[in-house]
Amino acid sequence: MSGYPRPELLATTEWLAERLDDPSIRIVDCDEFAAYQRLHIPGAVGLKVHHYLKDAENPDHLMPPERFAEVMAAHGIGDEHTVVAYDGFGGLYAARLWWALDYYGHAECKVLNGGFQKWLAEGRPLTREQRHVERATFTVRPGGDCLCDREEVEAAIDRAGTVIWDVRSQAEYTGETPRQNRYGGHIPGAVHLEWLDLTTGGEAPELLPAEEIRRRLEAVGITPEKEVLTH
Repeated sequence: MSGYPRPELLATTEWLAERLDDPSIRIVDCDEFAAYQRLHIPGAVGLKVHHYLKDAENPDHLMPPERFAEVMAAHGIGDEHTVVAYDGFGGLYAARLWWALDYYGHAECKVLNGGFQKWLAEGRPLTREQRHVERATFTVRPGGDCLCDREEVEAAIDRAGTVIWDVRSQAEYTGETPRQNRYGGHIPGAVHLEWLDLTTGGEAPELLPAEEIRRRLEAVGITPEKEVLTH
């Protein structure tokens, strides 16, 4: 993980393979539960809720703290655990769990770099056995200031020192493909760099080397001294 400013946020497959039996680690498969049932990393628990962890009553938002704490506790994720999250989609869903945990004050979480595909490609152990975990105690605490609302984004349009970063596909950014959005296109002034463009791509995508990520971010005006609002 050379060159990354926060290498502790990532886990390598080698690191995880050495710790499959470590009781302080909770491995979480963030794909659809049906995919988890077919095959997964030994010891992993399958996420039995939507992988975006949305509020059922307000699907535009993260589930509220009481519900989040209940979901984590039911999955055996406690205050004492280091969570290692993985998926089969380049880290998309695993990063969502990491972000939600950080937002609610649980900083001990890592995303498996390369995810399920890399683990599979390396011939590492797999299983269909579903692990039984005891209910844990998960405490919601004030986390990082990592969430902004629509009003904050509107106020940031054309503001010096702030970058609004659209991480969706090029077709979504241009409006050619609106997907489930009411309108196509993008927020005025937003720069575009798809999240997948920061990975190696291919069948087992990993994050690009730190220097290459830095170069690609700088190319669209994202530099360390600026405030960055992503969506």
